[in-house]
Amino acid sequence: MHLLRSVSWLVLIGGLTVIVNAQPVMNFPTNDEISLLISQTERTIQQYRPLVDQEEAQMGKDGTEAASKDRQVIDELEVAIKAFKAQPQRFNGPLGFAFFESLDDADRNIVLCGSGASSQATLQLMTGNTARANSLIELARSCSDADALMYTVSENAASLYERYAEAEAQLATQGVETSEKCMAILKKNSTPPKN
Repeated sequence: MHLLRSVSWLVLIGGLTVIVNAQPVMNFPTNDEISLLISQTERTIQQYRPLVDQEEAQMGKDGTEAASKDRQVIDELEVAIKAFKAQPQRFNGPLGFAFFESLDDADRNIVLCGSGASSQATLQLMTGNTARANSLIELARSCSDADALMYTVSENAASLYERYAEAEAQLATQGVETSEKCMAILKKNSTPPKN
C-alpha cells in the first residue's frame, strides 16, 4: 500500500513536470522594458509641464480650467512613476492600466491645448493682434510636438500592457489545464477503497 502511494506520487510529479515543461513561456513585460517606459514618460512630462503653465497664462479662464486638469494628470503619472521605480512589476496589474489611462488622458489634453491655441490664434489674427496670435501659434506648435511624444509613449504603454494581459490570460488557461491534467492523473492512479 505504501509502495503504491509512493509510485502514485512519482507518477503525479513526473506528469506535472511534463505538463509544466510543455507549456509556452509567458511574455510578461520585463523590468528593463518597464524602466524604459518610465524614462520615456519622465522626458515627456518635462516637455508637457511647461506647456501647461503657458496654456494657463495665454488661454485665460479656459486655460486655467484645462491646466488644472493637466496638472492632475501629471500628478497621477508621477505617483505611478514613483511606484514603478520602486517595483517595476507593479506595472503588470491594475496600476499599469491606470498608468496607461493617465497617459491617454495627457495625450488628449495636449491635443486640446494645441487646438484651443490654434483657434485663439485665428481669432487674434482676425482682430489684427499678430503678436498675440504668433504667441498662440507657438504654443500650438509646442503642443503638437509634445503630443507626438506623448502619443508614442502612450502606445508603448498600451503595447506593454496588452502583453501583460495576454500573458495573464495564458497563465490562467495554463493553470486550468494543469489542474485538469493533475486531476486526471490522480483519478487514474487512485485505488478504490477496500470494504
